[in-house]
Amino acid sequence: MAHRVCPWWLGYFLLNPFRRRSQNPNAILAPYVHEGKTVLEPGPGMGFFTLELLRLVGSHGRVVAVDVQPKMLAKLKHRTAKAGLLDRLETRLASSDSMGITDLNGSVDFALAFAVVHEFPDAGRFFFEVAAASKPGAQLLLAEPKGHVKAADFEAELRAAGKAGFELEDRPSIRRSQTALLKKL
Repeated sequence: MAHRVCPWWLGYFLLNPFRRRSQNPNAILAPYVHEGKTVLEPGPGMGFFTLELLRLVGSHGRVVAVDVQPKMLAKLKHRTAKAGLLDRLETRLASSDSMGITDLNGSVDFALAFAVVHEFPDAGRFFFEVAAASKPGAQLLLAEPKGHVKAADFEAELRAAGKAGFELEDRPSIRRSQTALLKKL
């Protein structure tokens, strides 16, 4: 599947409050993210899920948000500061071929990959980097948009995740998404 990065200006549309009716961040994330956790969020955009992740990790946790677009990260930091949660957020500008997270090796408790893996030029590389950053037993919630990513492509992503050291734990239901909860072996 050819990859294409979502344009930065589309991030404003993804923040639409009506989206919460079908993809409520708290309902999606609360079963997996708790106080004190270290969370990795590749491709956070302007933070539709990030603010909830920051609330869930509490004052003793942190969220590492990695994006290739400086404008997305700038808006994310602005929204986070406005919510009073900036002290829990670490943003990183990634290159097109690596997230630059080798310093996180073995420290991530949970990763959220929501509508982002298909934008990476190499899904195998994506999962390898997330697996290296993850603790044994860490979870990765993978969700791809149904209308945008074909079922066969999603299954190919799951195979790439398996080769990187993740196993399928569950298939939670998220509206308009193909979803898998993976666990680091």
